[in-house]
Amino acid sequence: MPVNYEVKGMLAKLLATEDIIVEHKKVDTACFNVHTRVLTLPLWEKASNVVYDMLVAHECGHSIFTDNIDWTETVKVPQQFVNVCEDARVEKLMKRKYAGLSKTFFNGYKELNEQDFFSLEGEKISTFNLADRANLYFKVGNFISLDFTVEEKEIIDLISSTETFDEVLNAAEKLYNYCKKEKEKVADSDAPGEHGDSTSPNNEVSQDPNAEEIENDSQSQNQQDHQSENKETKGSQSQNKSIDFSNDQEISSNETDNKEPEVRTIDSLSDKIRSLANHDGYENVYVEVPKVNLDSAIIKNSEIHSEINKCFKSCEQINFDVVDLEYKKFKLSAQKEVNYLVKEFECRKAADSYSRASTARTGVLDTSRLHSYKFTEDLFKKVTVVPDGKNHGLIFILDWSGSMQNIILDTCKQLFNLIWFCKKVSIPFEVYAFTNYWNKCSYDHESQSYKAVNLKSHYERKEGLLHLDDTYSLLNFFTSKVSTKELEHQLLNIWRIAFQYNSRHSYSYSVPTQLSLSGTPLNESLLTIHQIIPKFQKENKLQKIQCIILTDGEAGHLPYNIERKTSNGDTFMGTRCITPMHTFLRDRELGTTYKIGDTYHGFTDTLLKNLKDKFPYTNFIGIRVLPSRDAYKFINMYHSIREKQYQVIQNDWKKLKSFTITNSGYHAYFGLSSSVLVQNAEFDVAEDASKSQIKSAFVKSLKTKKLNKKILGEFISLIV
Repeated sequence: MPVNYEVKGMLAKLLATEDIIVEHKKVDTACFNVHTRVLTLPLWEKASNVVYDMLVAHECGHSIFTDNIDWTETVKVPQQFVNVCEDARVEKLMKRKYAGLSKTFFNGYKELNEQDFFSLEGEKISTFNLADRANLYFKVGNFISLDFTVEEKEIIDLISSTETFDEVLNAAEKLYNYCKKEKEKVADSDAPGEHGDSTSPNNEVSQDPNAEEIENDSQSQNQQDHQSENKETKGSQSQNKSIDFSNDQEISSNETDNKEPEVRTIDSLSDKIRSLANHDGYENVYVEVPKVNLDSAIIKNSEIHSEINKCFKSCEQINFDVVDLEYKKFKLSAQKEVNYLVKEFECRKAADSYSRASTARTGVLDTSRLHSYKFTEDLFKKVTVVPDGKNHGLIFILDWSGSMQNIILDTCKQLFNLIWFCKKVSIPFEVYAFTNYWNKCSYDHESQSYKAVNLKSHYERKEGLLHLDDTYSLLNFFTSKVSTKELEHQLLNIWRIAFQYNSRHSYSYSVPTQLSLSGTPLNESLLTIHQIIPKFQKENKLQKIQCIILTDGEAGHLPYNIERKTSNGDTFMGTRCITPMHTFLRDRELGTTYKIGDTYHGFTDTLLKNLKDKFPYTNFIGIRVLPSRDAYKFINMYHSIREKQYQVIQNDWKKLKSFTITNSGYHAYFGLSSSVLVQNAEFDVAEDASKSQIKSAFVKSLKTKKLNKKILGEFISLIV
């Protein structure tokens, strides 16, 4: 079963009782940076779940209890001896802090012992020095038999009683001195060239009888490896038995010659744990959301419509009567849908307020009920408190990409309905259209020529941040801050542009080049929303916000910033493409990470999940306008054809030409047929129409009304 790194990372955070940053990378051992508070864990993919949890708990214990001090200047003890004592203290404190971890450590070490992680198979544990036996005692003492002398038991008890790091250093020093003294005794009692057993004063065998037969060349090489890698590498081979070199635990004659004692079980455990880590494939990458400069990324409402007005004024010879007449007809026909939205909103809002109403006694007698005192004790006046409704606000993100050309007018119709609804119930709103064309060029109406724009970065570029292209921008098409008259003029401006782009109309005139349909910087918009929502909420004092995204497709993955070097050694900030399944979005504020899936829409869904967690008072609603040929492909993105839900959605599409996806990154993702959106819900037939024509028009009108009411009803249920 693949490891769920998000779960393991959350486990580490919970155990550490701190919002530390957890990274899973292709490293040999775990490490914790006390300054940046980053815990780096190896990819222990070959470990079982219980062993993984035990290793995570052990490392978190060090992050909590191990002091960040340089003790090597005051205490001259090898690191291994300190590790034996510190591991015992840390695991004791972790089991004391979290009672449930006792079982995790017990089962984890049981599994490691069964897999011979301490290289005990074929070995006489009685020949191990006290440091090794102490390490085994505190880790796998439940599963093996260990004997200690009275003097040794005192040191074991001293290690067991350690509570502070200073006490650990004291215990490690005593442990080291004892082991060194015992080793010197054994070395002095051994005659040169003898191969027999040597016993210590405690009648314990202190050395492997085959150690003298190890080759000298291997000894020298192992000693060099020890100096370069800061660990003992024991890979020599005895003539009397086969050695598993992956264990690296055979005693070398270097131990006989060297008066310094060693802790072979620590080396063995470290090497075996390294073997659990996966070093193949891609490295995990952690990316973060940049803080976008809204002044740079958002093109102001006044600037946009000023540009449109200049463009339309420069071609006054064009008659907009036909286009404007279509707008007036649409606005008139849309009033029924807008009124339906208003009615549903007010009804649901009133029902919500009623459900939250509370009735209580006032403490004042109701004299009109005194006559019933023999039958009831409830003689007090009551008061019903109905809390104020929530303050709502809507943010719209409109897809202004080239693929929207054939449906841009129909999408704008839906948008206009929602804007008129907001205006009627006094809900503040902002409408943005994403593009990467506005900043590419600027048109000078006086010289009637285009000028290059000096592009500026929308954020401070740092390594690990997702990258936004300088050409990206959000166009603030509409805002509730303008007057009703000005809003009406702005709606007409965008209507004219959308009318021109719609390929079904042959009515041709010029539109501002900066408002040309472009690519699909949807994901860049989702990054910008991180700054838009809190600003919008603060300005309008809102309690609940709806963020509605109208689009016809998905967007590609964003690259991330990485520091690169030139041939002469200079550094510069470049970009690198994201590798799905091996990239994690990290939110330091929330303390969460999100794995980016390998599906095309996986990146967008990940950004939406992060937004939902960061702004729990905001609903994120997607409206996907679909040609009929793309409907089933879109459904397949979220549901397999074998799923029951697939059949339900398929039936909705066949009957109503609409459906709702509930397992995407959005709270609700509406799929709407582009062909149905253009249908008029009015019952309109010619005077000389036949009965069949009248029937067909009537059925068509009912179906369209049914579709509109279903979608609008679901929409209102989300925003109340």
